[in-house]
Amino acid sequence: MTTKQIGKVIAFLRKQAGVTQKQLADLAGVGKTVVFDIEKGKETVQINSLLKVFSVLNIKLQLSNPVIHLMEKSDEES
Repeated sequence: MTTKQIGKVIAFLRKQAGVTQKQLADLAGVGKTVVFDIEKGKETVQINSLLKVFSVLNIKLQLSNPVIHLMEKSDEES
């Protein structure tokens, strides 16, 4: 998924929720420009800010890679 696609998803869900960029930013505890930058697909947004916006919009992030499975298995054995 590209940053532009993520931005489109965020903008769509924000509008569905009936909130402005400013309101979403306030709810997420980030600056309004962060939400604007995410929606425009900028690549310079900090991951912690993006995760805060995801949380407000109830977006779950799932990483998928065969190595992750091995890492989780290793953690369980420890």
